Amino acid sequence: MQDLNFWFITGSQHLYGEKTLEEVAAHSKEMVDFLNNAEAVKPYSIIFTPVVTSQEDILNTLLKSEGDKNCAGIITWMHTFSPSKMWINGLKIFNKPVLHLHTQFNEEIPWDKIDMDFMNTNQSAHGDREHGYIFTRMGIKRKVIVGYYKDEDVLKKIGRWLNVAATVYLGKDLKIMRLGDNMREVAVTEGDKVEAQIKFGWNVNYYGVGDFAKKVNEILEEEIDKIIEEYKEKYMISDEILNDHKKMYSIRYQARMEIALLKMLEEGGFSGFTDTFEDLYGLEQLPGLATQRIMEKGYGFGPEGDWKGAAMLRTLKMIAKNRGTSIMEDYTYNFEKGNSTVLGAHMLEICPSLSDEKPKIEVHDLGIGGKDAPARLIFNGKEGKAICVSLIDMGNRFRLIILDVEAIKKPHDMPNLPVANVLWKPMPSLEESAEAWIYAGGAHHTAFSYEVTAQDMIDFAELLDIEYIYINKDTKINELKRELLINDMIWKLK
Repeated sequence: MQDLNFWFITGSQHLYGEKTLEEVAAHSKEMVDFLNNAEAVKPYSIIFTPVVTSQEDILNTLLKSEGDKNCAGIITWMHTFSPSKMWINGLKIFNKPVLHLHTQFNEEIPWDKIDMDFMNTNQSAHGDREHGYIFTRMGIKRKVIVGYYKDEDVLKKIGRWLNVAATVYLGKDLKIMRLGDNMREVAVTEGDKVEAQIKFGWNVNYYGVGDFAKKVNEILEEEIDKIIEEYKEKYMISDEILNDHKKMYSIRYQARMEIALLKMLEEGGFSGFTDTFEDLYGLEQLPGLATQRIMEKGYGFGPEGDWKGAAMLRTLKMIAKNRGTSIMEDYTYNFEKGNSTVLGAHMLEICPSLSDEKPKIEVHDLGIGGKDAPARLIFNGKEGKAICVSLIDMGNRFRLIILDVEAIKKPHDMPNLPVANVLWKPMPSLEESAEAWIYAGGAHHTAFSYEVTAQDMIDFAELLDIEYIYINKDTKINELKRELLINDMIWKLK
């Protein structure tokens, strides 16, 4: 992501004369320099482009940015008035993300000095409105951010959008390796992989579990020894387990699978993978600790063959810069009157980036799948605001469902639960959020993140022109049902 850039394109026209255009260019260059030094914008580079003043300038600049493989999108700003008919031909050929930054070079009006020269040069207030009209008239999706460009809140909004835009741009090369098929008879983990490639750019392909098993058996003991030393340094392993040959064998086998998985992912250029406990041909265990470790490195993962879950997790990890993000599942409820909560977990595979403590490695029977007891990382999730996200295939479109939650401290210890977990309050309540989620058709697997915001995911959906449903503290069930009905009618017409 650090190799990507965004072109900063300033619009004007020749009506104002060369002196004004020189001033416009100087201001734009100063703004770009400021943005490039702003922490919120990193790791991206903002590229200054000459001020565009004609239809030919605009078309040529957009053609060049469209052809630059490192250009993930553009930022447009109208310092003066820029007649928007000049932009039509350029915008018709442009397909990358667009941020319309509605700002101005000066923060405040220079009350005692303002004159018509100043007014002619600093016309963003209505120049950007002309610019905005042509996007709306042409039906072009874009992000609009309003405010002074040096303001911290504005910079944060810019930085977050750049992250989402870069993720969408790089998502066109996202590849998911499916080890085995989907869990049998499950509906929501299915989906149209061809349409997903058309819409998102995701390349999802099947690989036999036997191929993975063969790779596992090729791993050398010396390679495993190195990983075990890393486990001992990074996680807690009790003396009882260290002295238990059978349990240490389980941990070493997970290390063996981790190494093999990483080799397959790197060799194939994959961004994530899926597996299923119903297809473990040639394997002694279901990957648990191995999968957690690979997610910790930034890869996506989907259990039970959930390739949409794997791709969405990878997407959120990119936006989150691989912090505080994991695959998740609403596992069980606590229906305490007036204080209902959800216990989120999975059989094994929760990413340790959620942990508020040093995770510990333990070995326990899985109780499903018919294989040996796998090692796994156990920890409690952090407290804080978070979101759960689900992408589902509606047959004629994809729908993204976003839920606001607040992770909280568990009121009681759970000494007999051998999995990583998070306790949270969904918004506006467990009862209302679950009802809304079920009406919307949300999956049981989600991507969970402390770092990614609902606005990030709304921007993601709008950049890709997919439907989204946002469940939050203000959600009312009757209004949501009406929104779903209206969406069905709208998307059938598209």
